[in-house]
Amino acid sequence: MAMDVATDVLEEEPELNTTINTTPLVDVMLVLLIIFLVTIPVIVKTVPVTLPNDRNIATQTKPENIVISVDRDENVYYNNQPIEVGELRDRFVDAIRRAQARGVSAENMPEVHIRGDREVRFEAVGRVILAAQQAGILKVGFITEPRNQS
Repeated sequence: MAMDVATDVLEEEPELNTTINTTPLVDVMLVLLIIFLVTIPVIVKTVPVTLPNDRNIATQTKPENIVISVDRDENVYYNNQPIEVGELRDRFVDAIRRAQARGVSAENMPEVHIRGDREVRFEAVGRVILAAQQAGILKVGFITEPRNQS
């Protein structure tokens, strides 16, 4: 058994590790991703309706667009807030006046997007369309689910 006492232990410094340890960063990012995936569906609240299946055409969603939901019990919702059908025309007229006050051109006026439940009678949806027509809304569209490809 031999021992080297001639060399000083302080002279031998360990080599510095100059690489970045990314494992903690990846762990933190995965936890944040999971948190966002769990909380986003809780934050987004819409009126629960079963949309009919049809061919989807991509629409340009603008913040001034009005989303009207009609559930199976014929309750009407204006941007997710309950409303009476009789009040719709006045709300549509107000939306048009606000857009005109901002100087919006006729082709960029607010659009009405109707989310009608699959089981609702067409008469309830027809009342919404009539109110939009009476108010002078030029564009009315329907939001549907894409067809099942199976």
